[in-house]
Formats: sequence, structure tokens, C-alpha cells
Amino acid sequence: MSDESLPEQGGHPGEDGSSTDSPRPTMVRHAIVAVATLMSVLLYLDRFCVSFAERYIKEDLGLTDAQMGVFLSAFFLTYALAQVPSGWLSDRFGARLMMTTFILVWSLFTGLIGAVYGFALLLVMRAGCGLGQSGAYPTSGSLLSKWIPFTNRGTASSFVAVGGRLGGAIAPLLTGMLMVLFVPVSMSSSFDADDLLDPVGLSVVVTETHQQAAAEPAAETEAEAPVPVAGDEEKQARQDVIVKLYEYLPDSAKRAMDEISTAQAKLDREHQQKLQQELEARLAAGEPTGTADKDQAEEKEEPGPRFEPTDAQLADLLKGLNEVLSRQGFYEGGLPSPLKLPQQATTLIKEEASSTLDEAGVTRLNRLVLEVALPDYLGKIYVAGWRPVMFVYGAMGILVAGLFWFVCRDRPEKHPWANEAERSMIENSRPAGSLSPHGKPGMVPVGRLLKSGSMWCNCIGQVGTNIGWVFLVTWFPRYLAEVHHVPIIDRALMASVPLMCGLAGTLIGGRVTDILVPRLGLKWGRRLPWSMTRFIAMTAFLISLTLDSPWAVTAAMAMVAMGTDMGIPCAWAFCQDVGGRHVGSVLGWGNMFGNLGATVSPILLNWVIEGYGWNSMFLTCAAAFLVSGVMSLGIDATKPIALPEDDDEPAAVSDEPHA
Repeated sequence: MSDESLPEQGGHPGEDGSSTDSPRPTMVRHAIVAVATLMSVLLYLDRFCVSFAERYIKEDLGLTDAQMGVFLSAFFLTYALAQVPSGWLSDRFGARLMMTTFILVWSLFTGLIGAVYGFALLLVMRAGCGLGQSGAYPTSGSLLSKWIPFTNRGTASSFVAVGGRLGGAIAPLLTGMLMVLFVPVSMSSSFDADDLLDPVGLSVVVTETHQQAAAEPAAETEAEAPVPVAGDEEKQARQDVIVKLYEYLPDSAKRAMDEISTAQAKLDREHQQKLQQELEARLAAGEPTGTADKDQAEEKEEPGPRFEPTDAQLADLLKGLNEVLSRQGFYEGGLPSPLKLPQQATTLIKEEASSTLDEAGVTRLNRLVLEVALPDYLGKIYVAGWRPVMFVYGAMGILVAGLFWFVCRDRPEKHPWANEAERSMIENSRPAGSLSPHGKPGMVPVGRLLKSGSMWCNCIGQVGTNIGWVFLVTWFPRYLAEVHHVPIIDRALMASVPLMCGLAGTLIGGRVTDILVPRLGLKWGRRLPWSMTRFIAMTAFLISLTLDSPWAVTAAMAMVAMGTDMGIPCAWAFCQDVGGRHVGSVLGWGNMFGNLGATVSPILLNWVIEGYGWNSMFLTCAAAFLVSGVMSLGIDATKPIALPEDDDEPAAVSDEPHA
């Protein structure tokens, strides 16, 4: 049903068919904010579910960390570049039609991610998701500028923004829980050929660990035992599992491991001999010793030749591992375990202790224990769960799109539920000299955007913000897994905590800017909270350099999220203040630059992590927020970007504080 077919006067009909319009304004604007908030929840849920599933997608498709960085960046690139066009489309053709289309497009591509089996198609689907999501926030900003009274723009914007943070916060938890749900204990836990991620490395580690354990004399008394050091307990537990694995393997699997590790050791010796001979030849030729030593050091960093196991050796190895999986009592660590086992393993250990664990449970428990002990060599059972999760998220979009189409209309006067009192209240709330959000926008005011120093400060500030903030929703789960070895459900909880705290920050930020504008004026009421919150996030990243507990780092990241999100309502309200009929385009312009920063972030941070370590990554994020905070001091919401309807130059909005 088209908007034109709707009755011009709002209100629900009474039982006798008469209108129920009254001087009291209806509350349709709240329904508009509610569905926009629901859209925002889905937006971030679909956007960041892949960040948690990243480790499993990487393993399933055999990708590298660099490829995963490109995969995560592909979304932000198309998302950034399509911001202004999508914002203009919404200004031109209406928020109702375009938002419904955007939701359906990004949901389709999210679902299709679960159907791909190659890197190229994975990039295409992720880029398509970014393309669909690009219009979400510009369209929301345009919609709110038409539906929300001027004095409530910050608060309304904070509700929509908090929906996004809620979606981002539940994305790790919901994704982790669904992945576990889609891989029930009743499903086969046996290893297959693809689960041998590195059979050579597996053979070398298992045989060497067994040989070292056999060579170490056991302490005869408690006094002779070494004093435990932090981290030793977990390391020893891993070694115990590996030694027991070797002991439980059938002879054919032991023989295969011994043959593979012996062959690899021979190749390593030959490689080192070759490097030594090349060094001696360079020295004999008169090459400076320092240069030759440097070249040899660089060559040593490059991996040598890798032994290729025979099919028979791989078959024996695979068969032996699966025999171990079926062994009752393989893991005797008890609870609490020094190993960071997933929650499902903990539950199975309790069942085993009470003699209620069936054969499928034994196999699953042993599989999970081996995955924790040998994470780089054995595939993860939960890899099987990420694809159906994508299908579920894609299907959810159809429901949200339908609800948005049913509830929303482009303007209050087109909505059958809104009465004249509500329409008048919204229209009369704008201060003198402010721009009207109604009317056809024409072309995007690119020239004025480029000439606006305030807008450039906004754009550069958003670049810095997104470089730092995107760490929370891309590499933070990886950090928890690689540095602190946090299990899947605990990792999901920790990854969710910062964005949960961001919810409070967003709501607080909306109220803060609405309270400060009457007291400090429009310029500083938007500028001050926006800038100060960037410095809070910067400080939190610097504090992280001193922390060594996963929960302590999570608390610091919660501080980053809260600080960042307190500034979001200011950014949205600023674009609504200066955008006039071009709110979607103006908001899209700032988002475009911000998400170019988000595009760079996964690749840049992965490069820093791989080359310089995690502490350097924290410093990089802190520097990005420093730049953002400084630039945010230059925004000025009293200088409109777009032209008023009857003036040749933008008219400045009054900056006088008012009661």
C-alpha cells in the first residue's frame, strides 16, 4: 500500500467509525524510534557476528590472518564508499522504501556467507553486506530529523545507536551459543582428514614432548619438586595430555608419527647445513661478516622444506587419533581444570564423574581436550556450526524488514496513526533559523561539504575513532584466544562485555548533549562531550599496556566502548543540526570517512600485531583516539552545511544558551 493511499489525518478510528484525534499528541514518533532501534540491533548483529566466527571461518576455508584482515575490511570499504549515495537515495525516495530495501539486501548477503567455500566469494558476500548496510544510519538520521522534535534529537539518536551496540554486544554471545547448539554432542566428534591442520607439526610436537617426559627423572619427594610458577600449571597440563595421547595411540599411529618427525628432523638438518655452507661461501668471497650474518638470520626466519607424509601415514595417524577419542577416562584432570576448557567440556567432565556419560559424550570430551592441548594442529569441532548461524541471521532480516515497512512512513503527515497535534508539535519544535528537513533534496551539496572546516574535523575525528574502536569488534576475540587462551563461551562473554557497557555510554551521551546544549549553547553542547569521550577511550588503551589478566583487559575495553559510545549521539545530532533536507547525505559523508578508517583498521592492526606485538597495537589505537579527540574540538553545529529553502547562503543557527 502506497503512502498516498493513506488518510491525511491520523488517529485510530473509534468503534463508531469516528476519528479519535484529540489535542493530545499521539505517540507514533516513539514507534518510529522503536523500529529504527530494532533495525539497528539487527544491523550490528549481522555486521559483527563474523568477527567472532572469524577463527572458525579461517580454519574451515584454510585462510591466513592476512586474508581474514582483508575479509573483515571488505565490509567497511563498500560500507564507506556507498554512504553518501545511499544517504542521497533515502533523502530522494524516502526512508521507508530505502530502509526496507537495505535490510533485505544486507540480510541476503549475510545468509549467503554461510554458503561459500572460497576466499573470492567470501569477499564478494561480505562486500555486499557492507553495501546493503551503508544506508542504514544515514536513513535513520534522515527519518529522525523528520519525526523527532528538535530538543529530543540527541536522546532519540542515542536510542537508535544503543540498538546497534546491543546488537554488537549480543553478537559474540549469540553466535557462540548458536555455534555450540548447531554442533550437538550427538553429532560425530571423530576427526577427519581436514582436521589434521598440520600433521607434520603434530607428529613433531607429540613425539618430542613424549621423549622429553621420558627423559626427565620424576621428583622422589615433594621437597624435590620445582616451585610452580604462574602459567606452569596450564603448560604442564597440556604436556600431560600430549604424553597420554602418545601412550594411548596404537602402534601403527606411533610408528607413523615417529617416521614423520624423523623425516622432518632430517630436512631441518639439511636446511641448516645448506645455510651454513652459503654463509661460509660468502665469507670466503670477502663479503662483510655483518652483512652475511644478517642475511643468514633473515633466511633462518623463513621456513625450510616441509616433509610430505604418505597417504598411508596420514591414514594410520587419523585412525589412531579416533581410537584415542573413544577411550573412557582419557582425561583425568578433574575440575577445576588447569586447561582452559570450553563450557561443554566442563559439563561432560561432571557427567563422567557421575558415571552418566555415554559413548558420544566420551568422544566429544576427548576431542575438546585434544583441541585445547594442540590448538595449532587439530581442527575445532565447532567449525561445523558457523554456516547455519549465518543462515539464521539472514532469515531474521526478512522479519525485521517486514515490520519496518508496516510501521514506518516517511513523514508525520503521511502516517495514518499520527494526529495533527503530534505533527504540529514536531514541526514547531525547530528553533528560528534552523533548516527544514522536508522537501526534495536535489543533489548532494558536495561543494559545501568540502569547504566546511567543521565537517572536515568531524570526518578526520571519525577516521581516528573507527581505527581504534574497530579492534573491539574484529581482533579482540582473537586477542583473548591467542594471548590468554580463553575458551569459546567465556571468550564470547568477554567480547560482549565492552559493547554491553557501550549501551550505557550511548544513553548517557544522548542525555548529556541534550542537557549541555541549553546551558553551553549548540556549539559547545555538541563539541565538548564528543571530544572528551575520545580522550577517555585513549586513556583506556594506554592502561591496557599494564594489564595481564583477560578480565582486566576486558574492563579496559569496556572503558573504550563506553567512552566511544558516549560521543555517538553528539555526532548524529550534529549532522541533523547542519544537514537540513540533506541529513542523510551529510551523515553519510561523515560515515564514509569514518568507515574508511574502519576499512584500514583490521589490515593495519593485523600488520602491527604480526610485526610488533599486541602492546604496539594498543599504542596504535590510543594514538588514533588522540587524533580523534583533538579534531573533534573543531566541530561547530551552528554553521549549517545545506542551504535553507529561501536563502542563498546557509544561515547560522543561534548559539545562545537558553533555559
